[in-house]
Amino acid sequence: MQKRTLGRSGLEVSALGLGCMRMSHGDRPIGTRQEMISLIHSAVERGVTFFDTAEVYGPFTNEDLVGEALEPFRGHVVIATKFGFKHGENGPTPQVGLNSRPEQIKWVAEQSLKRLRVEAIDLFYQHRVDPDVPIEEVAGAVKDLIQEGKVKHFGLSEADAQTIRRAHTVQPVTALQSEYSIWWRVIEESVLPTCEELGIGLVPYSPLGRGYLTGKIDANATFDSSDIRSHNPRFTAEAIKANQGVVDLLKRMGDTKGATPAQIALAWLLARKPWIVPIPGSRKLERLEENLGSADVALTANDLREIDDAMSRIKVIGDRY
Repeated sequence: MQKRTLGRSGLEVSALGLGCMRMSHGDRPIGTRQEMISLIHSAVERGVTFFDTAEVYGPFTNEDLVGEALEPFRGHVVIATKFGFKHGENGPTPQVGLNSRPEQIKWVAEQSLKRLRVEAIDLFYQHRVDPDVPIEEVAGAVKDLIQEGKVKHFGLSEADAQTIRRAHTVQPVTALQSEYSIWWRVIEESVLPTCEELGIGLVPYSPLGRGYLTGKIDANATFDSSDIRSHNPRFTAEAIKANQGVVDLLKRMGDTKGATPAQIALAWLLARKPWIVPIPGSRKLERLEENLGSADVALTANDLREIDDAMSRIKVIGDRY
């Protein structure tokens, strides 16, 4: 597996990471804990060194799962986790609201260290920007944790360009996590140039459009109520049918490269910038291997122009949330 460095931070990770959220959170059925641990081990064996989790996934259970699975590889892998939500009766939840007060950040860090079974969190993201807490205070709290040796790198998620700049003046931001894919490119206007200017790596989540860009979903697809796609505007039967042109494009390009639509979608991200590291999620070994195969798909400058030209003529239907 090729390696990449997230911005100017010096944080080296595999060119593709593994998003672990769905291993204990989201649509059913989910495999057993041991099956998910085995999958994480399979990822390590195939060269993956970058794993993404968060306290809210589960909640708590995903960090615990990732911590157990990666304990034998401590020091050889990079684990990213996140803070930023208020805690309800059953733990942190977006429905309860946001909480990035410094004391909350530091408390969450202590708990995450225990669940992840590490002495320092490799990459600690603010999960969502909290409008009630100045980003300078958030960055300052993480800076304190870095100075204490409890965190190594600071990250933001879904932050705008101005917020990134303000945070970066207090504590250098190593990585920004944001939704980014061939059919969701809003960050290209101001966020992506800001990351490039400041030397901040980009970690795209949902790089396969929550599965749509794999080409395996059609207008007859149905989703369980536990599946986020069951109430996602891009996964109504009408939107799935209307957006078929995106999948057709990926299939055409894949036919010329001997690759699947998913591999072209991931290869497109890898070709955008050398400091972009996608984190597709997977719960099956065959999907993991397919995703990792995208690192061997070379898209030329002409290929990228062809994709951009074709996408400019496609109107994607449906909001992302």
